[in-house]
Amino acid sequence: MEVSQYPQYLRSIELLRDRIPAFDEYPFHLLAVRELRTLPLHPKVTYLIGENGIGKSTLMEAIAVAWGFNPEGGTLNFNFSTEATHSELYRYLRLVRGFNKAKDGFFFRAESYYNLATNIDELDRESPGLPRIIDSYGGVSLHKQSHGESFFAAFMNRFGGNGLYLLDEPEAALSPFRQLAMLSRIHQLVQSRSQFIISTHSPILMAYPDAWIY
Repeated sequence: MEVSQYPQYLRSIELLRDRIPAFDEYPFHLLAVRELRTLPLHPKVTYLIGENGIGKSTLMEAIAVAWGFNPEGGTLNFNFSTEATHSELYRYLRLVRGFNKAKDGFFFRAESYYNLATNIDELDRESPGLPRIIDSYGGVSLHKQSHGESFFAAFMNRFGGNGLYLLDEPEAALSPFRQLAMLSRIHQLVQSRSQFIISTHSPILMAYPDAWIY
């Protein structure tokens, strides 16, 4: 399938610069935000890379919230909140959507994944008799696995294809071998009509051949 034939759920991101109150205030002073105008996205995989502190995670969070995800991560159905720390940047972004509508989606955020795992356990305890949420993550509580195993369980079990997946530093708890396996999983999902935006420091994860790197 040619690149132009891939479904593109999110075509580009635009910063509404004329509405920014001041570029010397948080989060607009962050380099990744201050220099942003229009960011075209690859229909398969787009990488955001750079030094710590330039605003990659802040930008990823804003894209996720503007799309409708919980700022702490998960699918569009999650609405838990442990602490409202997300910025107002999402209010100043315009998401240019494609003609195709994603059937699945997930915002993976390494720093708040523990909170997501806790919320899944709580929801399953509160809803006896209903299908368990954890079954779509492999069936074992994410708290009863190592950090890396629980990360990998989400990638392998919860991501179903035909979706938009935003991953913020997914390599945080993964061994090099698991990162290679994740690269293979990304390719499987791309072949299943999925689109990824990934913020990472991992040269292994950046090895996907058909992608753009910013």
